[in-house]
Amino acid sequence: MTLATLSDVLQPALKHGYAVAGLVTLGWEDMRAFVAAAEAEEVPVILQAGPSCREHTPLPILGRMFRHLAENATVPVVAHLDHGYTAEDCRIAIDSGFTSVMFDGSRKQLADNIDQTAAIVQMAHQAGVSCEGEIGFVGYSGGETSAGTDPEEAAQFARDTGVDAMAISVGNVHLQQDKEGGLDMDRIRAIEAVTSVPLVIHGGSGVPVAQRTALARTSSICKFNIGTELRMVFGQALRHAVNADPTRFDRVQILKETHDPVVAATRLVLQAFKGA
Repeated sequence: MTLATLSDVLQPALKHGYAVAGLVTLGWEDMRAFVAAAEAEEVPVILQAGPSCREHTPLPILGRMFRHLAENATVPVVAHLDHGYTAEDCRIAIDSGFTSVMFDGSRKQLADNIDQTAAIVQMAHQAGVSCEGEIGFVGYSGGETSAGTDPEEAAQFARDTGVDAMAISVGNVHLQQDKEGGLDMDRIRAIEAVTSVPLVIHGGSGVPVAQRTALARTSSICKFNIGTELRMVFGQALRHAVNADPTRFDRVQILKETHDPVVAATRLVLQAFKGA
């Protein structure tokens, strides 16, 4: 069994200069491919259930799926709740076998974010589960705009909540389909200077690959969330499989053809986070 908590995989990454991918899952096909890719690269992986995934499949089912994959994997696998917006979201995830939860209080005032995150950290730790929090707001491509993380607020947040990992807003954007932007290095270095907590980049698909590698090796950023670029690969493979034979209707046969392309794309993502 290789089920791990977030701290289990991020603390070694922080110490040894690499990062771990938090891969955003939507269903069995992609989560299975993500684990296969991690095994091929011999690296740990974080399987993440975000809001859209949870709308499609209940948390107790996702917990069983993640744990089944972890128990049969040759690498550490974290079962992680991504963007839990309430204490109840996090409680259900913990009760469903998740080993890590992320409480997103980034839209709240600082004091409220700290108070609510600290309570969820306590609940998680009592259950032997890790907790990630967010300070600053990471916006959405074509939607809400970001509010950059203030280093002094980040230091207070890390100190007063006891989070195991801290998501920050440093030029990253959710759902970005290109990699033309880059992260704010000055802001990252300022945050690193005032806290030792492993840092997390949401919206990692929009970060240039070379910068991902550099930050994994030379900064406290130990976790990059990757969703959009792998969903794009899955969608392209699915479209090709459907269009290749319009007479086919068996979805199991169709979905099988997404596996190899997603594994190959995921291996490239994972390779960028390895240490020197």
